[in-house]
Amino acid sequence: MVAPLATRVELLLFASGEAPEPQATIELDQRHRSGDYWHVEVEGIGLGTCYAYRVFGPLLPGGHGFNPSKLLLDPCARAISGWEGYRRGQAIGATPNTGTALKGVVTERDRFDFSEAPRPRHSWQSSIIYELHVGGYTHGEGSPVAAKHQGTLLGLIETIPHLKELGITTIELLPVMAFDPQDAPEGRHNHWGYSPLSWMAPHPGYLVGSDPLEARHQVRHLVRSAHQAGLEVILDVVYNHTSEGNQAGPSLSWRGFADHLYYQQNARGDYLDVSGCGNTIAANRPLVRRLILESLRCWAVELGVDGFRFDLGIALSRGEELAPLDSPPLFEEMEADPDLADLKMISEPWDCGGLYRLADFPAQRVATWNGRWRDDVRRFWKGDERSCWTMAQRLAGSPDLFNNGPVRPGQGITFLTAHDGFTLADLVSFNGKHNLANGEDNRDGDNHNTSWNHGVEGPSSDHAVTALRNRQLRNLLSTLALSPGVPMLLMGDEVRRSQGGNNNTWCQNNPLGWMHWQPDQGDRDLQTFLRRLLHLRQRLAPLLNSEQPSPHWHGVELNKPDWAAWSHTLAWSLHGSHGQPLLWCGMNAFSKAIHFDLPHSASGWLRVIDTGLPAGDDLPEHPQPWEPPGAPLESRSLMLLLAPSLMQDADLLTGPMGSTLS
Repeated sequence: MVAPLATRVELLLFASGEAPEPQATIELDQRHRSGDYWHVEVEGIGLGTCYAYRVFGPLLPGGHGFNPSKLLLDPCARAISGWEGYRRGQAIGATPNTGTALKGVVTERDRFDFSEAPRPRHSWQSSIIYELHVGGYTHGEGSPVAAKHQGTLLGLIETIPHLKELGITTIELLPVMAFDPQDAPEGRHNHWGYSPLSWMAPHPGYLVGSDPLEARHQVRHLVRSAHQAGLEVILDVVYNHTSEGNQAGPSLSWRGFADHLYYQQNARGDYLDVSGCGNTIAANRPLVRRLILESLRCWAVELGVDGFRFDLGIALSRGEELAPLDSPPLFEEMEADPDLADLKMISEPWDCGGLYRLADFPAQRVATWNGRWRDDVRRFWKGDERSCWTMAQRLAGSPDLFNNGPVRPGQGITFLTAHDGFTLADLVSFNGKHNLANGEDNRDGDNHNTSWNHGVEGPSSDHAVTALRNRQLRNLLSTLALSPGVPMLLMGDEVRRSQGGNNNTWCQNNPLGWMHWQPDQGDRDLQTFLRRLLHLRQRLAPLLNSEQPSPHWHGVELNKPDWAAWSHTLAWSLHGSHGQPLLWCGMNAFSKAIHFDLPHSASGWLRVIDTGLPAGDDLPEHPQPWEPPGAPLESRSLMLLLAPSLMQDADLLTGPMGSTLS
């Protein structure tokens, strides 16, 4: 345990996590420390023993520092107990909180058995990520998950067949490290989990049963089941801040051990905040880095996960006084660690302090979320002016954002939607956010959504409106599948899951934030379209994700792209080594149908996608030859033609084991 400025430490042992008083108190003094570390060996301690600390020491500038009236959770505890009696508010002030504090639990630290369930190790080129919330994805009317498993890690195992059928390779879980559900306004609770209480222990709300010793076994069971099904598991991790808030927040763990060490502060002791949550972790400091790296190894080596997505990850590159570092030591040590060397690492390249580093993200092996891709693709299909040129850049792999050089597979994550923002169905159904249910008078959530309701705000019975919305869903998803990069989908987008226009459901543990498990015919049609589209993506990935994608740009006429501000049409083709066209794609974001000229293909063309056609015909199971001399595209539609040579080895829409998806 690290407490550099502490003068004395007490280790308290409890009969249970809910016990109001300790069974024993063990005093640690200077004999029990080595430099910044405090340690003691206690005989007779076994698995399941509950414990906590009191730490004594001087106050720091601004009144921060040690508060021995508060019990502290061990930052390295692999399991936690005491949730029933936990009261966040009692960790503030000078009143003792012995009966309402969380306790660590002594547990095993075994390694994951990779011989039984080896990592799938999907290449970046072939990866398709699906972001989901464990609790939200396993709940909902019609859920395939047994009632006793809904909302849990074990329940997620029961959804693996659905995920496999869809064609994804990698599931990305919103935070599953223990978080504080009480870190929310009165009357609400934190549902998403971006309020960490521990970087080591699994969240108890996602477990079946109340035995804290079962937590790690259940995580391993999920990871093992996913691996055996060929799916990777990536965790969304929050190392940029904790649930302790600013200097007026509760003393739960980190603050009580080393307030000045873990948090960025100014000379007065005021907390510096680029997380938007009251504090910022000082990830540049050696002892803090050591704890974060231990957490990563805990989940990767002991529990078997395949990678991490770093929430506001660029904040971890800040040094003293929040100065951006070109060579942040945390990422350098991550990339040099043999236990982490073959994992998928993903980061948001922005933080709430305005730092945004996409192409120059200061870690070579970390992929970044390409928020510009999301915004520019939305703008094009929405029909905004000055959107054709930027759309072309996104379809070419965003070279303008990556120093005009080749973009490596795995360097950028492309996505249309994520947990933070509108779902795909809401993106085409609402012009503005509708977050009143969050209790903040619609002030929360992003105001910049680049959405379009297509004439009616919210649900509509107008056939023309719903037909256009459904076409736009297919346009957006097709663009995602046909773009270089690593595509990421949001849970439920395949069945038009709506949040009623709420773009910030962080506190909505109810149908608003749950999966949509009772699809109607239109939902099922989109699901079929996406299944086929993802298998098409897998077949075309080597062509789309080459080191130097070089599309030939066209407009309605060959080799004459229209980059004018008012243009809403774009076409592009990819050619083989001998110059023969292999792929042609036309995109018409205009309000009227337009005829496009086609490049000559000696072997003809196969029409694979045409979003202007009815469901089922828009991406048919068996593509048909395309004979007309040109390509008439309906208003706001996309067409993809392929050379027959790309389909010689196997049907483009045939899934694993030769089973044709329908």
